[in-house]
Amino acid sequence: MKVAFLGLGVMGFPMAGHLKKAGHDVTVYNRTAAKSAKWVETHKGGSAATPREAAQGAEIVFACVGNDDDLRSVVNGPDGAFAGMAKGTLFVDHTTASAEVARELAAAGAKLGLGFVDAPVSGGQAGAENGKLGVMCGGARKDFDRAKPVIDAYARACVLLGPVGSGQLTKMVNQICIAGLVQGLAEAMNFAVKAGLDTGKVVEVISKGAAQSWQMENRASTMVEGKFDFGFAVDWMRKDLAICLDEAKRNGARLPVTALVDQFYAQVQQRGGNRWDTSSLMDLVARP
Repeated sequence: MKVAFLGLGVMGFPMAGHLKKAGHDVTVYNRTAAKSAKWVETHKGGSAATPREAAQGAEIVFACVGNDDDLRSVVNGPDGAFAGMAKGTLFVDHTTASAEVARELAAAGAKLGLGFVDAPVSGGQAGAENGKLGVMCGGARKDFDRAKPVIDAYARACVLLGPVGSGQLTKMVNQICIAGLVQGLAEAMNFAVKAGLDTGKVVEVISKGAAQSWQMENRASTMVEGKFDFGFAVDWMRKDLAICLDEAKRNGARLPVTALVDQFYAQVQQRGGNRWDTSSLMDLVARP
């Protein structure tokens, strides 16, 4: 299939690569042209100077950018993807953004005869590189059915949750879960250190029981070592949690723990940890 991929960050770069490895004809676009050139050198696909040019002739256009405004910038306007897409083609958005912008762009696309699926992902950079992402989708069944076989190139699970916006709402659920998990893990690991326990052995045994989590298996050891210069940045987590908290105001959900952890991340930012991994909550409890 001829496809386009807009956005070549730590997630988009390998995701687009998996599409090329799966045999698709891939054209990429990135605001920083050097990233596009590096992707072409690595994967032997094509690149374009604008989202519109990348989208021309594509059956599906994928995007994975930073936030709502970044998404609008690659979709709308004379150089945006929608301007280059033909009627009957499909836009799939992997950005973690608001449900509101998903509905907004889906409505704009519908007026042009375009399909739209919001499809945020979970699994981090490692999941993207290994082709094992969880993909949460919102949209019409016919659009999802067209997109899924292509998305499967980098997905461990790809599920339709409901109409447009449902994928973004599900990603919010994901981030709410992670916020509480990471804070709990940080407190637990700091407690183990203060108690004089061998943290490696502690994790070895408790990770086989009810306390097990991805965060524990992948972040506990680096937390104890005070290593945070990798992974999913605190800046991005705060962006995501702001989306969660804003949506909660609309739907009436109470998120007391999420709001508290968001403020803890604000304190990490004040320490200069904007680009630290989200597991850097450990720094607050270890160095109060």
